[in-house]
Amino acid sequence: MAEHSHTRQGISERIGAPQGRGVLRDAVYGAIDGTVTTFAIVAGVAGAGLSPFVVVVLGLANVLADGFSMAAANYSGIKAEQDNFLRIRKIEEKHIDEHPRGEWLEVREILSRKGLQGRVLDQATDAITQDRESWIALMMEGEYGLGGIDPRPLRSAITTFLSFLIAGMIPVLPFLFGMEDAFGLSAGMTMATFFGIGALKSHWSLTPWWRSAGETMLIGGAAAALAYGVGNLFHV
Repeated sequence: MAEHSHTRQGISERIGAPQGRGVLRDAVYGAIDGTVTTFAIVAGVAGAGLSPFVVVVLGLANVLADGFSMAAANYSGIKAEQDNFLRIRKIEEKHIDEHPRGEWLEVREILSRKGLQGRVLDQATDAITQDRESWIALMMEGEYGLGGIDPRPLRSAITTFLSFLIAGMIPVLPFLFGMEDAFGLSAGMTMATFFGIGALKSHWSLTPWWRSAGETMLIGGAAAALAYGVGNLFHV
């Protein structure tokens, strides 16, 4: 993470406009799932000894259908969280209108748990409850654990679908272009994709790149081996 400014203006601008969680989770989620599920189909079909044409058809069908399904599910889940946030906010607004003293005491309790005491505690409670938006925001975070960053369900859905589509196409490419030893190439490219995804996501964590890459490759490889083994049971 890049260092940020600690000047008064820089702090004000950064705190006043938080970046949110971004699209990292959606991109990694979509890419890993796209690679795993598509190669699982490729491995299963190859294990069953079916033709490359069948591999391509089922692989492309998975990339499009499952990718869209995953994006839609991600959109619906985040939208549900967003709707729940708005529902709880409406409840807090109603409580502030109907029970201002009780809500004032709740703000005081929240601030006391942050270390404020005595006169300073009362002054801080009065200051926050003078501004309705600040009051509601503190209640949402302190009482329900809900931050003020508004999620973007459509952006998350699009990111999930595109990352699923791009990564999910990789295991199918050797079959699509009729390459020699298509399954071996597909397996190698898939493992390289897992490795690359794991190494890339380590940029945003404290885990060493090689460990993150290895863990991701092991997870994907286990899913692929399972699918290939099942396919071998029905070898024609």
